[in-house]
Amino acid sequence: MPSKDELVGYYRDMLVIRRFEEKAGQLYGMGLIGGFCHLYIGQEAVVVGMQAAIGEGDTVVTSYRDHGHMLACGMEARGVMAELTGRIGGYSKGKGGSMHMFSREKNFFGGHGIVGAQVPIGTGLGFNHRYRKTDRVSLTYLGDGAVNQGQVYESFNMAALWKLPVIFIIENNKYAMGTSQQRAAAGPSLAQRGHAYGIPGEEVDGMDVLAVKAAGEKAVKHCREGKGPYILEMKTYRYRGHSMSDPAKYRTKEEVNKMRQEHDPIDTLRRLVLEQGVDEDTLKKVDREVKDLITDAADFAQQSPEPDVEELWTDVLVEAR
Repeated sequence: MPSKDELVGYYRDMLVIRRFEEKAGQLYGMGLIGGFCHLYIGQEAVVVGMQAAIGEGDTVVTSYRDHGHMLACGMEARGVMAELTGRIGGYSKGKGGSMHMFSREKNFFGGHGIVGAQVPIGTGLGFNHRYRKTDRVSLTYLGDGAVNQGQVYESFNMAALWKLPVIFIIENNKYAMGTSQQRAAAGPSLAQRGHAYGIPGEEVDGMDVLAVKAAGEKAVKHCREGKGPYILEMKTYRYRGHSMSDPAKYRTKEEVNKMRQEHDPIDTLRRLVLEQGVDEDTLKKVDREVKDLITDAADFAQQSPEPDVEELWTDVLVEAR
């Protein structure tokens, strides 16, 4: 069992993501965020648990439901929100929007808008770690809707052949873009998709941050010991539609409410924290601090100016030296 301080830290990190995404949804509804916007509400335990299992120098890459990953990596809420609103104070100077933010400083190699396209990149990051003879690992996230992409299996094959330190994390939120995983993917378990290549995999309760952390530590140990890649299928759930434009009519309100009431990752951890002897006032203080942080991020984003037209011509080419 982690210490009380660690548990409170996980609670805070998940709450930051939840409140950030709720605010992003509000700003989108007000017309302050344009384009695509995929919220992470409900899935917070996955990224927080996995970040708790890795260390300095490990890398992260994901798809387009990426705000939670950025915040979990330590990227500032101000910069992420400013990017969502297309402002110069954003991580990509307002030119990338929701799906295209990066931070070399935090070893976050981006959200990617093409389904499955980040998986070869994550495999390449694993190759980099192996080639440089480090013990670093690559966390490569993908959704249940991406697991049938051909490039995913090419990546599995290459990672297994070269024993690359890549943890393929399948965030199975059950509905991909709107089709039930049971109707779209043959086979009993997505965790077994790497068996043909000799890649071990396991299913994890992705609504339980401690279960995620334990599974993550096991996978990280496997990779650091030079045993090659590992697959973790996170059984999770998104409360909102695939994107802000999705009314999610393919599932019932009763199903969503049942998940919220019985399996919410933040409420579950809050109960555990209280059972471990942390007083209610401590959590209320965290709640206030998180609320202030997100309010500040939203204010910063709206006050930050839009990028100058000249920014269209920057960050386009990299000069070879």
